Amino acid sequence: MPHQQAARTGGNAARARVSVALVFAVHGAVTGSFVTRIPWIQDHLHLSPGQLGLALVSPALGASFAMPLAGRIVHRFGARAAVQGLLTLWCLSLALPALSLDLATLCLALLLYGGTAGMADVAMNAQGVEVEERLGRSIMSGLHGMWSAGGLVASGFGVLAAHQRLDARLQLAVTAVVLVLLAQLVCVGLLDVRPEPDAEAPPRFALPPRSALVIGLVGFCAVFAEGASMDWSGVYLRTVTGSSAGTAAACYTAFAATMTIARLSGDLVIRRLGPVGAVRLGGAVATLGGVLVVAAHTPYLAIPGFALIGIGIAVVVPLAFAAAGRSGPNPSQAIAGVATVTYTSGLVAPAIVGGIAQASSLTVSFTVVTLLAAALVAGAGALRQRPADGVAGGAHPVAVTGGELDRCPD
Repeated sequence: MPHQQAARTGGNAARARVSVALVFAVHGAVTGSFVTRIPWIQDHLHLSPGQLGLALVSPALGASFAMPLAGRIVHRFGARAAVQGLLTLWCLSLALPALSLDLATLCLALLLYGGTAGMADVAMNAQGVEVEERLGRSIMSGLHGMWSAGGLVASGFGVLAAHQRLDARLQLAVTAVVLVLLAQLVCVGLLDVRPEPDAEAPPRFALPPRSALVIGLVGFCAVFAEGASMDWSGVYLRTVTGSSAGTAAACYTAFAATMTIARLSGDLVIRRLGPVGAVRLGGAVATLGGVLVVAAHTPYLAIPGFALIGIGIAVVVPLAFAAAGRSGPNPSQAIAGVATVTYTSGLVAPAIVGGIAQASSLTVSFTVVTLLAAALVAGAGALRQRPADGVAGGAHPVAVTGGELDRCPD
């Protein structure tokens, strides 16, 4: 592949790593701010549980339709401007759901919210892959850990605002403005990756490449387990183990916290075991957690089971994005393909778990989740670096401006 160029105008990969980590945190903060005010939105619009469920499908639909556009945007405007612009739109969209007048306008607001979220997600993961290759070591798990940490911190402010009965329209609008300002600051140090002058622009809409689909299936299994655990762990504890409402709520906290910690520390495991070994180990841990959940008749067995699922799947999606970014000449398009598959998994997982539970039981539903976790062990080889991948291989056919490349020696 063509050699990359760099203009010595200041900035480097180490600085870009800090910047992209903060970008992930800001992105996560938008999600954390929104989810804490969903009850307010439901009460304000007098929505039934069914109507709210319908509305909450809209973000995933919006993301799935919009993500294929991200590659085109990155190609046209460059990586830094694309991340900055899309992250800004995503922050601004935070104010829209609370301003909705009825179910129809809420669904429309959430479509826009999800669309900007998905495009920003693709652009920032592509930036993360570029920075990772410059540094020559794994950083993607830590970046996704920063996303989780940003969400947890922002959700804490959201819970405080809800406890003080602050109007969500005011709180989310103010939060959106603050996050927009932060977005401008954190994007300054990003690498300005641009295509070669004669590089062909990616199509506006295209099916993901076959390599991305295979990688996406690995991510699908992990996100299915994540979505099922996040949405159904509390219900599982209440209905299967007979726990109290407080204990059921603590189960989700344990799941989210352990996954955040595992992602923040996951790069150490990845550097030691490699992507394939890390996913196989994670799949084994998640499978063990699933077995504990299925066998549980008390909360004291189910909660550690859900925590192990969170630990086991933590590094899979970051590694899937990293593998996609190295799988072809257009990282953004490949990442968009993997992201579309994984978002689809998050969209269908809660409904499939509920459908299986309706036909049989939640125990059977989580038996399926356990089998998907076990599939991670078998499918981990899809994330193996090819000879041309990684820092020792060729670089992507792009030029980098505004930053000097800090490559490790081959």
